[in-house]
Amino acid sequence: MVLQKTLKKESKRRVSPLIAQKSVHGFIGWASRQVGAIPVGRAQDSAKPATGTIYLPDPVGDPTLVRGIGTKFDEEGEVSGMVFLPSVKGQTGASVDIAEIIGPEELRLKRPFSGKTAVWQLTGRSDIDDKGALTDQGVKGCPDGFKGTNFKLAAHIDQSKVYHAVFNRFKHGGCVGIFPEGGSHDRTRLLPLKAGVAIMALGTLAENPDCGLKIVPCGLNYFHAHKFRSRAVIEFGAPFEVPSELVHMYQTGRRRDAIGQLLDMVQTRLAAVTVSTADYDTLMLIQAARRLYISQAAKRPLGIVIEANRRLALGYEKYKDDPRVKEVKESVKKYNSQLMYFNLRDHQVQHARLGWFKVLFLLISRSLQLLFLLALTIPGLVLFAPVFIMTKTYSRKKAAEALAASTVKIEGRDVMATWKILVAMVVAPLLYNVYAVSMAFFLKSDRCASFVPAATPWLAIYLGGWAVFPGLSYIAFRVGEVGMDIFKSLRPLFLCLFPSSNYSVQKLREQRTAVQQQVNGLIDELGPEMFEDWEATRLVKPSSPSSPTRPRADSEQSSTPFEADTASPPHPLRRSSTVASRSMPRNESFSNIGRIGMFSTTTEPPSRSRSRSSSSGGGFGMAGFPVSGFTSLDTAEGLSEATRKIHEAMQKRGEIRRRQSKTANDFRRAEDDESGDEDGSHDDEKQKKNS
Repeated sequence: MVLQKTLKKESKRRVSPLIAQKSVHGFIGWASRQVGAIPVGRAQDSAKPATGTIYLPDPVGDPTLVRGIGTKFDEEGEVSGMVFLPSVKGQTGASVDIAEIIGPEELRLKRPFSGKTAVWQLTGRSDIDDKGALTDQGVKGCPDGFKGTNFKLAAHIDQSKVYHAVFNRFKHGGCVGIFPEGGSHDRTRLLPLKAGVAIMALGTLAENPDCGLKIVPCGLNYFHAHKFRSRAVIEFGAPFEVPSELVHMYQTGRRRDAIGQLLDMVQTRLAAVTVSTADYDTLMLIQAARRLYISQAAKRPLGIVIEANRRLALGYEKYKDDPRVKEVKESVKKYNSQLMYFNLRDHQVQHARLGWFKVLFLLISRSLQLLFLLALTIPGLVLFAPVFIMTKTYSRKKAAEALAASTVKIEGRDVMATWKILVAMVVAPLLYNVYAVSMAFFLKSDRCASFVPAATPWLAIYLGGWAVFPGLSYIAFRVGEVGMDIFKSLRPLFLCLFPSSNYSVQKLREQRTAVQQQVNGLIDELGPEMFEDWEATRLVKPSSPSSPTRPRADSEQSSTPFEADTASPPHPLRRSSTVASRSMPRNESFSNIGRIGMFSTTTEPPSRSRSRSSSSGGGFGMAGFPVSGFTSLDTAEGLSEATRKIHEAMQKRGEIRRRQSKTANDFRRAEDDESGDEDGSHDDEKQKKNS
């Protein structure tokens, strides 16, 4: 919904998203038709548990031959259908198409199963390397006593109607939204992309090469998506066109190669607008390192936070075997474990530097504030409690069902978030309607006649209830958020009152300083190795001790997302996340996407409170996030314009550096003359130099 609204408002484009066929019923079906969604049947949605178990009788000599124990392939399966293996320890279950059904207990696959987990499930052998290959080629079969693995079978899905609908939409200048992973999940990295996005693009261009089709990568980066009123960052990468060589390959029978190369391009572009890590622990490590590197004293817009996470994830993936990285990793883990032990947040440790009397005063004053805010919050929370209870209960139930039926989900948090929204959209209006009717009936009763004039119509009281009760709920939410921030700040204040606890917090603060120095030193050391233009594109500029200007205070630092010198560009530069994407234009402002061929930007929602982001860093076009125009490189004129601007920027930067260098040399010569000419015989010359 956020993506649809964003694109419609900013780019004036109505996007027709692809939606799973199984979801097109009831309210979801009606809503999908209103936005022009295109239903797509998926094999995993029709997969059903099959009878018996399967194994590979000859994984070395014939890995595509599958044999079953008590199976009914001829009744339950079909050619071009799919075989699904169960997920193991959070890893996605593998799937392969069926090429031939030989009998009720034997079939042949179009390609062998790949991956260590899948081969182990089908063979039960331990001599499997990380790529899924068997190391002992002399052993042909499975170990004695191996009974195979459970599996699912899915019927063949004919997608020709879907492709025809997409091609027809493109022919009429439409825009289609595709989730190329094929389904939602709550993993920390992209799943392997499905071929549909490549087939749709190549098929459209094969029929109409001059239609001007472009692909725009979009990243949805969430912060606790399953929690109420959490935040998200929508990031659009630069639009790119499908190379004509791939279209020619697709037309001349080399479809597999063309589809594979285009999928690689899409994967590269998506990696530039998303944060991907191997697992949840690595993501937590990355975020902890980012908090230490980018000080909380200087608040950053969410777009900068996402970019910092992305760069750190790329750096960790590249240097994770480096001893220096391993050492810093252990230090960050120990610091995080200490935070969990004291139940503190990183920013609370950083700012817990107050005197005993001030701590006591803050503890008492904030406790009183919390009691006052609690009194304001209770009415709205009580009124809205049925919605909270029902959304939480029903969403957990749906998440458990989706988790049992999926091979890619870990905790089903994506389903939980969806059903919280859907249930609230139905339950909240019904609840407010009950409240409004009850209020009208109560106020019109004889007992309240003295408070409400008898001439007041029922409809006016009913409509007044619709204004009062949602308003109370909204006030409770907003006040509750402030109260929660105050509540979280009480624990470190309470700890600072006791000498033993205060000593522990002090030691934790010293540990944080040491770990922060480690993280900053490592990033400053490895950054230039990973990014050639490190000094120009780094997110945080180091403070120069020899700079003639005074250092800025924390309040000044939070007014801009970069601590850049006068030679730095006035807007943030984002380094492409992969080598293949470095030729892509920089992401530009959110407000510009309606004025170019498609759109390219980074955006974020407004801040909820001062405790979550700075007031200046949350909006675009403000001092916290300056914006600039977008230059199109589709034509020779656009390329010439970009080249001219680059040359002008380089000349300007060179002039600034020469002036700074000349000023520094003049100061050094003046100091040398002043120390060497004690007799005062060169006062005139020194005065000229100093001036």
